[in-house]
Amino acid sequence: MAHIPEGVLSAPVLSAGALITTALLTVALRRLDDVALPRAAVLASALFVASLISVPLGPTSVHLLLNGLMGLLLGWTAVPAIVVALALQAAFFGFGGPLVLGVNALNLALPALMCAGGVRLVRPYLRPAHWPIVGFSAGVLGVMLTGVLVAATLAASGEPFRPAAQVLLLTYPPLALVEGLITATIIGFLQRVAPDMLALGQMRHD
Repeated sequence: MAHIPEGVLSAPVLSAGALITTALLTVALRRLDDVALPRAAVLASALFVASLISVPLGPTSVHLLLNGLMGLLLGWTAVPAIVVALALQAAFFGFGGPLVLGVNALNLALPALMCAGGVRLVRPYLRPAHWPIVGFSAGVLGVMLTGVLVAATLAASGEPFRPAAQVLLLTYPPLALVEGLITATIIGFLQRVAPDMLALGQMRHD
């Protein structure tokens, strides 16, 4: 579950999520690269569709998150892409809602940025054969970091939610493995046919 529904989180958690997401979105829009917009639209659409396909697992259900992939291919542009996809899901299907949009977007966007930033650090040392490993790592980390954030936001909303947060966290490792394999396949393919898509120009610091 990456979509926390309305009426669950406490007001301080909702406020903090909204403020942090707004700050990240402001930075992302200032660094927005027009060249990346078509790619962002495609990945936002993929996130929109993937989130509609849920697989029951234990007390909850799971679906592909794709935030590790979005971080690798979009950098900072992943933030508005995720916000738009989640806002459309809330509007059309009632997943999440306007009050919890900031928290849900933060839980996906922050891991995406962390994956992108981590790749920037090691990029000078990467060889073509390394990119599938990078993709797998980003897929796994994106999901697991989202799981930690979702569990943390639930736990921070009150003692009654802490047991549920612990159980929920256990549902993320199987999804992380699947998403890691999917992301590794996509990144490995792109490295061969369109390596410029891995440039991560949107993470520049100017």
